[in-house]
Amino acid sequence: MDLDDTPEQAAYRAQARSWLEEHKPEAPVLNGPGALEDEDQILAARRAWQGKLAEAGLAGVTWPKEYGGQGLGPIEQVLCNQEIARAKVPGILDTIGVGMLGPTIIAHGSEEQKTRYLGAMLHGDEVWCQLFSEPAAGSDLAAVQTRARREEDGSWRLSGQKVWTTNAQFASYGLLLARTDADVPKHKGLTMFVVPMDAEGVTIRGLRQISGEAEFNEVFFDDVAIDADAVVGGVGNGWGTGLTTLMFERVTIGLGGEGMGYNSTRFAAAIAGDEHARRDPEVRHQLGEISSELLAVRFTGYRTLTALQKGQIPGPEAGLAKVTIVSGAIKAGDLIADVLGPDTLLEDNEWSYMISFLPGLKSAGGTEEILRNTIGERVLGLPPEPRLDKGIPFSELRSKEKAAV
Repeated sequence: MDLDDTPEQAAYRAQARSWLEEHKPEAPVLNGPGALEDEDQILAARRAWQGKLAEAGLAGVTWPKEYGGQGLGPIEQVLCNQEIARAKVPGILDTIGVGMLGPTIIAHGSEEQKTRYLGAMLHGDEVWCQLFSEPAAGSDLAAVQTRARREEDGSWRLSGQKVWTTNAQFASYGLLLARTDADVPKHKGLTMFVVPMDAEGVTIRGLRQISGEAEFNEVFFDDVAIDADAVVGGVGNGWGTGLTTLMFERVTIGLGGEGMGYNSTRFAAAIAGDEHARRDPEVRHQLGEISSELLAVRFTGYRTLTALQKGQIPGPEAGLAKVTIVSGAIKAGDLIADVLGPDTLLEDNEWSYMISFLPGLKSAGGTEEILRNTIGERVLGLPPEPRLDKGIPFSELRSKEKAAV
């Protein structure tokens, strides 16, 4: 279902649709007959295609014009996503950079950083990755232990480990959250850095998923030297800077679900193809529940778009769309597998990748449990959970935790 476009939005939609129809033959083929198979060829083709989308104004739609964007609102971004999905061509390669890290740099970066990084990011010349999660700091992100030590000349030395890092294997830069002060409470001693992924001391190791691919990585930093001007948002302000990234991440996942094919119409069509499933009341009941949840996400997304259009920053309620779209799509995948049988999991089946990929998406942008807590506390006004770490310097937390046990 399309948004109820204004005349200006209808004109933008028509412009996007016309360009995509004209240039569709230039888009890389990723599935079906004639699909690219070599990973290096796929990467090069998707970089080039992102560049063409950017030149046509179909990437970074909401970015300011001075940084290569269109200076339009989030509704136009959704219109663009809908038309890309309608044309059945790939979207941008660097969703993480353009959708989450670019807006963070726009909001918190220096003018030099914006000038240096944003153009190359938008056109796919330099792909970015998000270096937040660690083995002991996933849901509790503020517990990161990767350390950045300032040198006498103002530069920094970085040591630690990150994990579950998407696209690190071909990223040029990463936006990294590190601890720069362990003598203050954990949320206050963090700083955000731009890190070159080819710097000496950076080691990237792929993590093989059940789908057979290795989209995620663990990344090690062994006394990596980074320049003084790599700080984004100011020393000690990393938590606030990181929250901007996380809010855009949840909006990207929640509002982008339909563009990724997580919609009730597609799921219903798959099940309706089976004669027995069409007549089974339990299947119809389950599909109805899933469709209702996904429809609720759509209209919640429209409310979010209205808030964004008014210049408001995405709030904690954005996490609700992320939780619902992922959970609903997982339920739909399970139902489709029950209806269609084991063949659903064959490599060439259109549903096999979604079914194997989606459980991991429960953790992206904050685990479902953490997001539910956030929604309960900040949206519903429920009492917060007790915190043993409140006001305690990070360096003392382990001894406090042991004492509590």
